Amino acid sequence: MASKLVKNAVGRMVPTEVNGQKVVPFGGLGKHRPSGNKYAPPIATSLDYPEDGNKVVGSLKEALKKCGLKDGMTISTHHHLRDGDLVSNTIFDIAHELKVKNLVWLPSASFPCHQPITRYLEDGTIDHIEGSMNGPLGKFVSQGKMKGTAVLRSHGGRVQAIQDGEVKIDIAVLAAPSSDFFGNANALNGPSACGVLGYATADYFYADKVIVVTDNLVDFPNMPMEIEGIYVDYVVVVDKIGIPEKIVSGTTQITNSPDRLYIADLTAKFLLESGILKDRCFMQAGAGGTSLAIGHYVHQILKEKGWKSQVGFGGSTKYMVQMLEEGTMEHILDAQAFDLGAVESIAHNKNHHQYPVYNAYNFHTKGNLTTMMDIMILGATEVDVNFNANVVSHSDGYLLHGIGGWQNCLHAKNVILPVPLFRDRIPVIRDEVTTICGPGELIDIIVTERGIAINPKRKDLIKKMKGSKLPIKTIQELKEEAERICGKPKAVEFEDKIVAVIKWVDGTVIDVVKKVKE
Repeated sequence: MASKLVKNAVGRMVPTEVNGQKVVPFGGLGKHRPSGNKYAPPIATSLDYPEDGNKVVGSLKEALKKCGLKDGMTISTHHHLRDGDLVSNTIFDIAHELKVKNLVWLPSASFPCHQPITRYLEDGTIDHIEGSMNGPLGKFVSQGKMKGTAVLRSHGGRVQAIQDGEVKIDIAVLAAPSSDFFGNANALNGPSACGVLGYATADYFYADKVIVVTDNLVDFPNMPMEIEGIYVDYVVVVDKIGIPEKIVSGTTQITNSPDRLYIADLTAKFLLESGILKDRCFMQAGAGGTSLAIGHYVHQILKEKGWKSQVGFGGSTKYMVQMLEEGTMEHILDAQAFDLGAVESIAHNKNHHQYPVYNAYNFHTKGNLTTMMDIMILGATEVDVNFNANVVSHSDGYLLHGIGGWQNCLHAKNVILPVPLFRDRIPVIRDEVTTICGPGELIDIIVTERGIAINPKRKDLIKKMKGSKLPIKTIQELKEEAERICGKPKAVEFEDKIVAVIKWVDGTVIDVVKKVKE
């Protein structure tokens, strides 16, 4: 694993080597500056491809063999099919059948449907995973059962790692709801339509070989070309790439929890009173029940004031689409559609635009979308008294969530975490988070059902809210209140073995996850 551990800028002991590669410890915000040039894949020649443009081959197994699948390769996939993905598991079924070993899987995220992959982690088909992971895979890793060390990155961090050459993709296998025979693909139509393919851009730009897998072969040219056929080696047609009802949720709904609704109401009132919510603002909110409620309240305020948000960035939902169609949002820039209403909107609303995370979140580009955002609504599993936050593990230490775009979003002008004061009678606000995913200096406001804490560094907001009737408290007061109700949480016991490292958006290591002591 690691030759030695060093203390990084947030006080965590982290390795200088992971899976045989040198890594750089987190040195503080803005301290790590890249050098050199972007990684470049091999130059291809059209001499090697069919003159009639038809790249369709008989099976995924044939395509993988033609791509030269062998031991130690890195295979990438995207997660737009979410818990309905029928492609990723199949890749490793084939690799196992071909007796290929020590692969690295680079998903943009994983879901409970990928639990069968644990058997390939156990038998050595896969050495380790480099990507945000959810549920069963995270628990498997926390139990120390994976041979290599997991590397968790944000969505933008994944793009950064691919383009900077930290990770070299040998074969990208990209599921596409529609494709023509040349490999021009999008996600707008077909039985597995998921709206956009905003996580696949870096994969097809930089992979040595690219396979498009579709269950909806359409006539050439397939427009728009969200995946461009000039980057594609092979096209595979299968019966189904995904289970539609698990790809998108038709039931993404605003929370009906009184506490969560109160948190949403407090958040919207704070945004208005502080002046953060204003005409022509840029905003982003998630698809969780509380975030959707905040969006609904903000929508009502914008309507009453005659204001509109100039840009909303998605993960999009039907509630965001409602804002677009009712005139309180001018544009949706979209990297992922979370429900059927959003999928349908992308196909027909001219101001609902496909916008890949390659453009939105990449830290090593000439600027990106996140610093332009006025309002950023995010979640967290834990927050500490220094405003550091955790999104990958719970207070029991188990790795059960991915980072997603969370780290990238911290660079917005105003970052708000609406969180309950406790979950299952375990305080969310603690002396120290289990895993640091984001440094506290980037987190501005914590909203709970028992009060709102403003980061002391935001003297402008503290001054603005002086005399407010909203329940403004210190983070320490919120922590103490949680402990009066629930008691002080016990520290989790870990073994020495590091099972995962958490990368910051610039590619440095901000923290580690250790094996939970059973």
